[in-house]
Amino acid sequence: MSNRRNIPWRERLADPLIWYVAGLVAMLLLVGELTVRVGLDWAVMSSHFSNALAGKQVELKALDLETVPLRGLDMRVEESRSQMRAFYMNRIPSSYSVIAFRIGELQVNSGVRLSRVQYTQGKPGGDLTEITLDAGISGEYPQIMRFVNSLERDQNYFVIRSMQLTGQQGGQVNLRILASTWLLPADAHASGLPLTSGTRETGAALSSGKEGE
Repeated sequence: MSNRRNIPWRERLADPLIWYVAGLVAMLLLVGELTVRVGLDWAVMSSHFSNALAGKQVELKALDLETVPLRGLDMRVEESRSQMRAFYMNRIPSSYSVIAFRIGELQVNSGVRLSRVQYTQGKPGGDLTEITLDAGISGEYPQIMRFVNSLERDQNYFVIRSMQLTGQQGGQVNLRILASTWLLPADAHASGLPLTSGTRETGAALSSGKEGE
């Protein structure tokens, strides 16, 4: 009886269809396992790639923000140079005589009287040399204010350093005014003006400057 029961199983094992089905199942299991492994590996690689990409994007953004101030720098530098050249040409006097002549015109136009006018030059700078005007000014208050406003708004570049009241009688006001303008170093040297007090290497007292006419 035992042999009879085993005959069908032997016949089944000999059947090619059984082996085909078993091989197909094994293959499907293998493919499934490989799919799961590939999926896991891809997820890990994708996550790593996304993190790396995000890091690079952050670095690129930071670099972009750092370079923003440098964009167009060459154009801004050239524009600044052009503005500086225009300023020198239009507002810096060409010589000491131009300064003295213009101060004389402003005196006449405003009605004030200047006295003890002295011009001195500071230590030569890289681009410009400061020229200092030290003078007494007298006149009625509206006349003095007219002179001061005209000096500040003049085409030649003047800066008022200080004004000190020295006396007042009736409607007349007496002031001491200290103002500055600038010349190119070569023009300042050619003017022959004495050095402003404090710029002499020897520390000697300031000699009298050229008096305005």
